[in-house]
Amino acid sequence: MKTFATYTLGCKLNFSETSSIAHSLKSSGWQELPFSLPADVYVINTCSVTDHADRKCRKLVHEALNRNPQARIVVTGCLAQLRPQEVARIPGVTLVLGNDEKFNVSKFLQQATSQESFVACSPYKDLVRFRPAVSIGHRTRSFLKVQDGCDYFCAFCTIPLARGRSRSAPLSYVVDTVRELTALDVREVVLTGINLGEYGKDLGTDFFTLLVSLLENTNVERLRISSIEPNLLEDRIIRLAAESKGRIMPHFHVPLQSGSDVILQRMRRRYDTFQYRERVDQLFRFIPEASLGIDVLTGFPGETEELFEQTLAFLESIPFHYLHVFTYSERPRTTAIKLDGRVPGAVRKKRTAKLRDLSSLHEEAFACRFIGQVRPVLFEKNLSPEGFMEGYTDNYLRVASPYFPELVNQIVPVLLEKWDARSGRVFGTPQLLPTTYAAPLPQIQESTPPLN
Repeated sequence: MKTFATYTLGCKLNFSETSSIAHSLKSSGWQELPFSLPADVYVINTCSVTDHADRKCRKLVHEALNRNPQARIVVTGCLAQLRPQEVARIPGVTLVLGNDEKFNVSKFLQQATSQESFVACSPYKDLVRFRPAVSIGHRTRSFLKVQDGCDYFCAFCTIPLARGRSRSAPLSYVVDTVRELTALDVREVVLTGINLGEYGKDLGTDFFTLLVSLLENTNVERLRISSIEPNLLEDRIIRLAAESKGRIMPHFHVPLQSGSDVILQRMRRRYDTFQYRERVDQLFRFIPEASLGIDVLTGFPGETEELFEQTLAFLESIPFHYLHVFTYSERPRTTAIKLDGRVPGAVRKKRTAKLRDLSSLHEEAFACRFIGQVRPVLFEKNLSPEGFMEGYTDNYLRVASPYFPELVNQIVPVLLEKWDARSGRVFGTPQLLPTTYAAPLPQIQESTPPLN
């Protein structure tokens, strides 16, 4: 049997698309192997957000060929869409597929028979059709793509060029897919998109309506919002999550990028720090136990030391859980590369390290708020290297517990007992229920007010 392996770089949406690619290949008679093993074909689904992702792609091609020098290497995703000819020149790459073509890997493998790299990539203006993607074949948690593309054209971002204009999955498709996933024993569905809050704009509906439809028309136990822009995090979405009786997870990832209004304006973001803080205050007003994740970009052109200190001070004043910190890198075909005020590379890295240190402090402070409390944890199938079972609380704390096979893929009340900074986990003890798991979960203790 022909074998293949996949590797995903980038966002949760990419993971859902890689899963759909794998499912398509398996339906065509291929056998999936781990990326660490020799395979006939390696599929690398790329990201284009930073130059680190570019370098990682080249490294993965090299690693795959070391495992099997005769392997066929398929590179797809955003990097392949933006720079297909450059990717085709990477030694060993067999096939380069754009973001529309990635869902037909099997067909293109049949066409690419010569030794030269085969390139198939539609212009970004032709990326107008919504291509469904969902991580299937996995219990516990599933990533469901409901939106693609972006109309924002922020100064630093290549995503609109890689993904095209914003477009959405039909609401009926999303509801039907979530029903199918719950029938397969999936306990949590993560809604993903490039600009998720823009869902439905092309269909005459909106993201709030989608959430209401899923709550009313499916039995999914957990809905998690992958990421949402601050200008799209409406009051009614926050209230709906607060009133959903634990079905919409109290976990919001809300990109900031900079705590300086000067830099936000240069970035062409659609909010300022006053609006961002107002959204955060509203979130914690209704959901005090919420987890807040934030994207931040360091070293954007024009970011002086004073403006970076504004970002640092702004972040220190917000009770966030964690940061995703990215170091700015010049991306072809963006407006940011034309801006003055270039920040030296060493300064960018120093600022990134400083914000990551701040993130570590907040991760610990957030976790310690809940020590001694009981929170619901959805335990995963895979064990940690030490033999613990792991899972996530509703508000996105990673929890490790002694292994009980009957608790895998169950939502279990867990007493949170100890924070381990080294591994970034909370250790806890399941409050075991009868094997039927029919008993109600114990009342979750009220959280203390957010840290200031």
